[in-house]
Amino acid sequence: MKAAIHPDYHKIKIVMTDGTEYDTFTTWGKEGDVMKLDIDPKTHPAWIGGERKIMERGQLSKFEKRFAGFSAAGGKNADEAEAAKEEKK
Repeated sequence: MKAAIHPDYHKIKIVMTDGTEYDTFTTWGKEGDVMKLDIDPKTHPAWIGGERKIMERGQLSKFEKRFAGFSAAGGKNADEAEAAKEEKK
């Protein structure tokens, strides 16, 4: 490897939102710096499911409204398709 082309790899302290701490190695900051997280896996909705589940329900209801009348029976909903079958008999 060439000398002096790689960033400094050093130890820093990470402080999670609940106050827990751990040490890790990184190229961020300087040796001994502390990184305080505003968002982490213990609080972010993407990991804990809070806000995301509400958004999914909204997307599902939007889909159901958009395709409420759609069915595989030639564009008719299920009741109309059943009635058409009864008329043919």
